[in-house]
Amino acid sequence: MSAPASTQFPSLESALKHFFGYDEFRLDQRAVIETLLRHQDCLVVMPTGGGKSLCYQLPSLLRLGVMVVVSPLIALMQDQVDALRNNGVAATFLNSSLSLTEVREREKQLLDGTIKLLYVAPERLLSESFWPFLSRLQQQVGLSGFAIDEAHCVSEWGHDFRPEYRQLHRLRASFTDVPMMALTATATARVREDICNQLALQKPTVFVASFNRPNLYYEVLPKDRHAYAHLLGQLKAATGAGIVYCISRKRVEELAGRLQQDGIAALPYHAGLSDDTRRENQHRFIRDDVQVIVATIAFGMGINKPDVRLVAHYDLPRTLESYYQESGRAGRDGEPAHCTVYFSYGDVSLINYIIEQKADEQEQNIARQQLRQVLDYAESTVCRRQIQLSYFGEAFPGQCDRCDNCRHPKPLEDWTIDAQKFLSCVARCRERFGMAHIIDVLRGSQKKRILQLQHDQLSTYGIGKDRSAEEWKLLGRSLLHQGLVAETTDGFPVLKLNTASWQVLRKQLSVEVAIPENLKGVDTSSPETSGETAGLLAQLRSLRKRLADEQGIPPYIVFTESTLRQMAQKMPRSRSQFGRISGVGNRKLEQYGQIFVDTINTYCEEKGVQTTTPVSDRPPTVSNTRAQTLELYQAGHSLDEIAQARNLRRTTIVGHLSALLAAGEAIDLNDLVPPERQATIRQALENTDSPYLNAVRDYLGSDYSYDEIRLVQGALYGQQTRS
Repeated sequence: MSAPASTQFPSLESALKHFFGYDEFRLDQRAVIETLLRHQDCLVVMPTGGGKSLCYQLPSLLRLGVMVVVSPLIALMQDQVDALRNNGVAATFLNSSLSLTEVREREKQLLDGTIKLLYVAPERLLSESFWPFLSRLQQQVGLSGFAIDEAHCVSEWGHDFRPEYRQLHRLRASFTDVPMMALTATATARVREDICNQLALQKPTVFVASFNRPNLYYEVLPKDRHAYAHLLGQLKAATGAGIVYCISRKRVEELAGRLQQDGIAALPYHAGLSDDTRRENQHRFIRDDVQVIVATIAFGMGINKPDVRLVAHYDLPRTLESYYQESGRAGRDGEPAHCTVYFSYGDVSLINYIIEQKADEQEQNIARQQLRQVLDYAESTVCRRQIQLSYFGEAFPGQCDRCDNCRHPKPLEDWTIDAQKFLSCVARCRERFGMAHIIDVLRGSQKKRILQLQHDQLSTYGIGKDRSAEEWKLLGRSLLHQGLVAETTDGFPVLKLNTASWQVLRKQLSVEVAIPENLKGVDTSSPETSGETAGLLAQLRSLRKRLADEQGIPPYIVFTESTLRQMAQKMPRSRSQFGRISGVGNRKLEQYGQIFVDTINTYCEEKGVQTTTPVSDRPPTVSNTRAQTLELYQAGHSLDEIAQARNLRRTTIVGHLSALLAAGEAIDLNDLVPPERQATIRQALENTDSPYLNAVRDYLGSDYSYDEIRLVQGALYGQQTRS
């Protein structure tokens, strides 16, 4: 059964705003949704925080029938369903956490047609007892689609292969007319092809959004005797939650205990804990009862917590793909977040030991190559984004200004001649060897293998003796990261020339290499916010936590951190203005609108804050406290004298006068701000189009004060409302 998209909404955007509160789609969301609504299969590769879940949630509300979402984790199902219900969407899940009575009740609701989304684990979906129910659901209510979340689990080449995912191809064989969507945050070209084949997708449209997460700051720091103190400082300075990854259970326990002793609300998470303990610790983290989780890689997949501000790897990650996935748990709300790797060569020995425990030699070879890629990342002097994105086949020019190497670049040197020597040696060796062998040839090694292969007879033999092995490694890594040479990825890394390689050899491209220095920490704190915004944001967070606790749901389900920040910046003073905040849909406006607006209004009145959004949609009026300020001003007192007489801050008095100007009171602005400066400030206010003064101040520069801007802002608003 199927039906065309609902005609209740004039556009997909209007449906998006109604159900989820957002004004526009992100990345490829709209195109993906249209594809599913046309009953076409698709594969969606979209970075963490890109909004993958909305790609199947919104179509489920515009079609008849039930959208079946295959999800590997109980915690993820619970969070998704809680969030949907909070938006007024009928959703449920079936998993092992439910009693038989609860399962039967939910199955009845599904067959009655009152549920639009069903979350289920692959094991239950494929069980003999569930398959007949699924067929009955299709016949009685209809299936609007299948959404396979965390689809990389289907591929042996993915970073988290799960054998049960291999059986999901049965869906296509049994439900040929039901569209299927596979979704994942990370997938190389090889993994994407494997997903499509294993799930038997029919002529799928493949959407691969950029893997770039511009809000994340990447850095690598030495894990020396100062590392713990630096980590502790990061966690204390963070405005949100933090995840710290360690390589072993023992290190997790030790670090969590040390952080607790130093006043950080931290809990451990690893496979050695009981199921109940892990579940409780995760529950407390998601609901903001504790700030930090210290975990092994057992923690994280499917954790839908958008306000993680720091992800730190206190031990070296095992692969670049897993690092991208783990670090990507930071900043899912699009706000600035920090990703730090603490690097020590001691970790390499431990990882090598773990690799040696693998029974299969090919698996060992692949794992060693993956470890070397991580080492290249850690030791590199080029843009860290460039390295990550190139791993997934995405070109990136570098200069991201959001990593330590770009923020604090090392000095560049022209190594074009050395690059030509290196690439020429790759060619002379017939593109059959890895970097270590090429360096041995260049440096004139007398190793037995070099002599046996007669590579001591090559014209490039010994032409690089003037460079150390480390310098040649630096060049080799730089060539790889800049896409000037390629490398196989099957566990036996062999260098291959590409088009860019020949351009270097023909002197059509020059090669610059960043020369490393000792690794340094950098200050990458979030952009400065005013005391007013920070104070209101703290109150809004407190209100959100209280409302969430009353309902037994995570705080971000009430509103995300990004939505709270918009409230603090724009300070909506009426329900209609509150409804225009991104993330506030009809249900949330009805449920939370008045209490949040009341909190904002109370805060602004107590602090004497003047915004460009008045308390109501009518022209602003003069309050009693502002009337007292007006009386003193008209009596000829200066701003400082009024502040002293009323025992208020000067900024509060300025806020009163700005509001009085907005209300049209008889105040001569020329007495407060020189006319020539007024014109410049007016222009800045119009150009920035921001309700918040910081943006205007940044535009004008430090020569202009916040007081001047606020006063001109009030006068300008008054003119606009009366014109």
